[in-house]
Amino acid sequence: MTGRVPPLVIAPSRPSGRDRVPGGSLVASSSAKEVARAWENFAAGEDIETGVRPEILASWYRCRDRYDVDRTLDIAPGARSEEDQRLDNGVIYTSLGGLGALAGQEVERDGAVVTVTDGDGRVLGAWGDPSALRRAELHNLAPWSSWSEECTGTNGMGTSLEVSGPVTVTGPEHWCQAFHQWACAGVSIRDVVTGAPVASINISRWNASLSKLVPPWLTKAVACVEQEIYRRAIYEADKVIGEFTKKCAQAGGSFMAMDRGGNVIAANEAAVAMLGLAGETPIVAGATEPAERWIPDIAGLPEVVRWARERAQGNAEWSGYARLPVCPGEEDTPLTLRSVVDSNHVVGMLCAFGVQEGEAFEGNADDAIGPLPRCVIGMRKDRLVLLAPSEIRYAEADRNIVWLVTERGRIQAATRGLENVERLLTSFGFRRVHRRFLVNLRRVAEIERGIKGELFLIMDSRDHEFVPVSRRHAPDLRRMLGV
Repeated sequence: MTGRVPPLVIAPSRPSGRDRVPGGSLVASSSAKEVARAWENFAAGEDIETGVRPEILASWYRCRDRYDVDRTLDIAPGARSEEDQRLDNGVIYTSLGGLGALAGQEVERDGAVVTVTDGDGRVLGAWGDPSALRRAELHNLAPWSSWSEECTGTNGMGTSLEVSGPVTVTGPEHWCQAFHQWACAGVSIRDVVTGAPVASINISRWNASLSKLVPPWLTKAVACVEQEIYRRAIYEADKVIGEFTKKCAQAGGSFMAMDRGGNVIAANEAAVAMLGLAGETPIVAGATEPAERWIPDIAGLPEVVRWARERAQGNAEWSGYARLPVCPGEEDTPLTLRSVVDSNHVVGMLCAFGVQEGEAFEGNADDAIGPLPRCVIGMRKDRLVLLAPSEIRYAEADRNIVWLVTERGRIQAATRGLENVERLLTSFGFRRVHRRFLVNLRRVAEIERGIKGELFLIMDSRDHEFVPVSRRHAPDLRRMLGV
């Protein structure tokens, strides 16, 4: 662990009797009572829009509608074991465990508990005040238990694994009623390559609130740990680019290299031309920095990359192929993935287009589509916005953040990643027209042709709202719109 973590302050600087009722309950303030009423109504099946912070309400929707968590649960379930744990994650857990142990000594005087989990919400360690630890153990807030949202509902650890940045869950904001007297703050540590959570660190107090200084402390603390993840990502990219450089001369056609998350690190000129990446990153020489990598606009490729990564684990000689719509409007193109392995773990993939070698991909990208949402959840300032799909004209991606453009203005989607939003909306007539844009075909008002034949969709003729169409998506779009 590198960098310096500032001192930790757990207790509020000015404790107030308004935070408690006789006996120490956290639900005495008017805001807490409002949240408690909202929780009762929502748990009973009602849909609400106000009275609860948007990140908490989004979590409640996941608990009720997706995970079906029992709100009467009072003890967290035991954690399932997994034999395969990457050495890289072990390094992160060790650094985070050291941080948790040090923080545990600091919070002991304030009656708090510090916990560290893996990326699935399984508690790896707990430190802090002995009496608070005994209280936590009554709810199985201890090692060998699972505190993911799917298992235990809205809580500091599980909810931090669902979103980026620090999360606070206080009193009745917890999905399970038995945890309503806890105040928690957690933050996840994420893989900079895949965006997936690797671990989390959480601070909890019983019958007492947490200082507003806790979330920024958690952010600075995990930043020190994430430096190691970033360093490892650069190291892996160098390995992949090295293999790409060696094999590129032997490749007879379009050829590119991807990291573990399916982001393009390098591509030869033929691949750049085929994918329409001219003038864009990635550059042919290679992009080691995560921010410089490219997400290829090929439907179904993320599922194929995940399949290849799992099948190739520990096998430097593995190869597999799939047929995907690389060039819309034409027949599916075969592409072969070959693993790049370092220390017995897949660190990237080499992709050859027009080649069909190795194990065949037998999955179906449609299998990744979950149940249709009753509504699309967006966030605006301190509110959660419930949108019917028909209200959304188009979605625009700014890296992992997705903006929904509606009659009510630009609203941030609660779901991160344009691919995930696309899965939710495809059945409602939405189609990808650009690597950054997803449009509601029913809301296209006009089509404009550029000087060089490029297309622009006008979604709102009053505001001259233009959405660019990439060349590779133009044939399919013309067919779908009948023009």
